Order: sequence, then C-alpha cells, then structure tokens
Amino acid sequence: MGWVGRLFDVRDGFVRIVLLDLSGVGYLVFGAPMQGHGPTATQLILAGIAFGVALVLHRRPLVNLLAQTALLAVAICLLDDITINQVGASWALLELAMRARRPRTIWLAAGLLAAVDLTDSIGDPFPRFLSGIVGLLVEVGVPLLLGLVIRAQRELTRQAQERAAEEQRRLESESRAARADERSAIARELHDVVAHHVASMVLRVGVARHVLTDLDPRVGEVFDDVHGTGTAALADLRRLVAVLRNPDGVRGDAALTAIEPSALPAALGAAVDRARQAGVTVEADIDPAVGSLDAVRGMAVLRLTQEALTNVAKHAGTSALAHLSVSVVDEAVRWEVSDDGGGWLPAAMPSGGGHGITGMRERVEVLGGQLEAGPAGAGWRVRTVLPGPAIALAPAPPSPAVPPAQSDQDREAPVGPRTTEPA
Repeated sequence: MGWVGRLFDVRDGFVRIVLLDLSGVGYLVFGAPMQGHGPTATQLILAGIAFGVALVLHRRPLVNLLAQTALLAVAICLLDDITINQVGASWALLELAMRARRPRTIWLAAGLLAAVDLTDSIGDPFPRFLSGIVGLLVEVGVPLLLGLVIRAQRELTRQAQERAAEEQRRLESESRAARADERSAIARELHDVVAHHVASMVLRVGVARHVLTDLDPRVGEVFDDVHGTGTAALADLRRLVAVLRNPDGVRGDAALTAIEPSALPAALGAAVDRARQAGVTVEADIDPAVGSLDAVRGMAVLRLTQEALTNVAKHAGTSALAHLSVSVVDEAVRWEVSDDGGGWLPAAMPSGGGHGITGMRERVEVLGGQLEAGPAGAGWRVRTVLPGPAIALAPAPPSPAVPPAQSDQDREAPVGPRTTEPA
C-alpha cells in the first residue's frame, strides 16, 4: 500500500488529524501575515479549540463534524478570515464520509455543513452570493465526493479480498476432494489385488487342511491359524472398501477405525500370543488402565503393537527377546516395544525397505504424539507417548534418551545379519 493509501486508512485517523493541525498552525504563522494581517486573538482561540477538538474526537467523526460546524458558525459571526474553521469542518465531513456506517448520516451532515456555509453569503449582492455557492461546492462537495470514493474503493477491496479468500477455500476443498478420491481409488485397487491373493491363500490352506488328514497336530494348528488370519484379513478389506465407497453408510462398524475400550487388553494379549506363536519371546507389561482409553487411541496402541512385534520377528529373528510396555500416566499412554537384537534372519526375508515405521509415525502424529525409533544397545526400540484428549493437539516432546526417529530406509542393523528395514 502506498503512502496515499496509508494516509486515508481508517487506522491512521490520528495521524491525519495531526498533519491537519500542523498545516493549520503553519497557516496562522505564515499564511495570515502574508495577506497583510496577523491572526487575531479570537481567531487563535477558535483555531486552538478546533485543533484540540479534532485530536480528541478523531475516533468519533460524527461528533467531530458537529463540533467543527458549530465552531464554523461562531467564526462566521466573529471573524473575517474563517479559513481554519472551514478547513476543519470540511475535513470532518471527509472523515465522516469515509467511516459512517449509514449513508443517510453522511447526507444529513453534508446538508448541515452546507446550510452553515450559506449563512456567510446571506444578504450579499448576487455576484458574491454566486461566489459563495461556488465556494460551497469546494468546501462541501469535494470532501464529500472524495470520502465517498475512498469508501467505495475500500468496500471494493474488501469484497475482492473476500472473493479471493472464498476462491482459495474452494480450491483447497476441491484439492482435498481430489486427493480423497485418488486415495479411495488407490485403496480399492489395492483391495482388488490384495484380496485376490489373500483369498487364494485362504482357499489353498483350506484345501490342504482338508486333504492332508494325517497331519501333526502342531502343523494343523498352524494351518488353522493361517486360515483364520486370512479370513479375518479378507473381512477387514471388504469393510474398508465399504467405508471408502460410502462412509456414511457404515457408521456402526467401529472395527475399522476404533476398538471397544474394554476389548483392548484382550486384543493386546492376542497380538502378544501371535508373536509368541511365531517364535518370538515376548515379555508383556500391560497396564489394566488401558481398558479405559478412548476408542481412537486404543486402536492406535493395538496397531502399533502389532506392527512393532511383526518387525521384531522379521528383523531381529523369531528367537529374539522382545519387551512390550503399555501404561497410562496422567491420561497419557506410554507405549514401548524393544528387542535384544538376537536371533536369526529368515532366508525368505526381502532386502528392500518397507513403510512400517512411516505408517506408525503418521498414526502417532495424528493423535498429537511423536514416534521415536532407533537402536537400543544390540537391539531396536520404538516408543511414543500419546497425550490425553485435552492436549492431543500439542505434539509430544521427544525424549533425550532415544536417538531421533529414523525412516524405514535409514534403519540399519546394529549387529550381525540384521540388515533389512521394517515392513
């Protein structure tokens, strides 16, 4: 904004009045003597009152206009040179035209000032009366027109800003909708691909369980577990796609994004048992208070536990020793999974990096926490603090005892053959 724009800004009214008063003082000191007469005592008194009133009432333009008009009426009766009071009243009309809430107030004020100005020409010969009319156009018409133009320009600027903000909100809304549509399309495509393979695996396991009747009971338990896991995965995939296609139609299916608080301890126990069945020795320290968590944080704790224990089995080996700790302190959930780094690396394990840690970090950050992952002695440790609902918007500060969180691709094995990243 240029200096002219700042000069007529509503917030700079006091600056305008100060400049106006200084110009008035300059006129009294230099202008009046140049016309052959110095300022009289009455003129100085009325000018001083006009200057003070303008400064005191710069935030109340209507009251200032009435006061300046009254001073002008007094000056017309007592003075020959009424320039100071005319300029003060005209400027007050300009301020009112820029800032008045109702146009009717502006026109009434302009009519009042015009009537007072015309009293100076009453009884004069016609040429002087005509000159007074022309002077009235300058004293009333110019400030009125200028104030209305500034007022209209300010309103146009405000409307343009509102339109720009509305357009920005519309573009952001369309962008979010486009991203959501794209994510939904990708998720459905992944469902089609993954569901096909999982269904094939479940079918083959079921056939094998039916055909191979003389199996070792332990092998049969493995088949049953694989069959049940695959069936549950297919059901979750179908429900997920149903939510993506019509989120409002499956409000009652809380298993997709939440878990019943009372069921969380049992679900954590099932995740620990599944890791133990895979060969990992797991020491679990689960606070019974987790059963009182809200559904969203409960689901986050469960998913973090499942992912972390799976990573232990994949990267530390199935004979590793893992420790799970879940506690609730002052409504905040403190969660940690660590391992000793020992064990063997499965031969079929792929060497490429995964997205396990990335997904865990995103889930934690959504809830206002911060995931910490890094080496801990010979093993690996992942932990976080999920704040309570009242402070979930504030990110949890990192603990100085653990190195900064690392991405899946940055995770390097601290010992031996442990060289792959988390899934």
